[in-house]
Amino acid sequence: MTEDRGVPRSLTGSYLVALTPESAEAIRAREINIPHLPFRVGRESRRARWTQGGLIGERERRGAETANNDLYLVEDAEPMNVSREHFLIDRDADGFFLLDRGSTCGTLVEGEMVGGNGQQAHAPLADHHVILVGTSLSRYVFKFRLET
Repeated sequence: MTEDRGVPRSLTGSYLVALTPESAEAIRAREINIPHLPFRVGRESRRARWTQGGLIGERERRGAETANNDLYLVEDAEPMNVSREHFLIDRDADGFFLLDRGSTCGTLVEGEMVGGNGQQAHAPLADHHVILVGTSLSRYVFKFRLET
């Protein structure tokens, strides 16, 4: 991989660019390369378990074999926009696409609703398409970027 503007070149030729502070915090950068396909995104699951000390919360373990997502978005306020298994980015013979994985609120791609109400749906992704995770009130907004 070679460097381009401080970001390693992507093996997939695609990137996610953070357009909000919350998005930048989630990816821990202004932009990340999408390292593999499919690339899954969803809400961090918070589990609770009883211990001798009482009820404690657990966070999803990133990188665990049982992980459902490659990128976890933290959402702790109601109403929630992000589902646990929200969307994925993949590529087929026609190019890149976003698949809403049956999220509750859907995903906005270039202002068009994709999925929602538990229904899966997909939309083509092109360079500079904007992705809002959930409704138009979501704090998680990204731009899909292709390598030039």
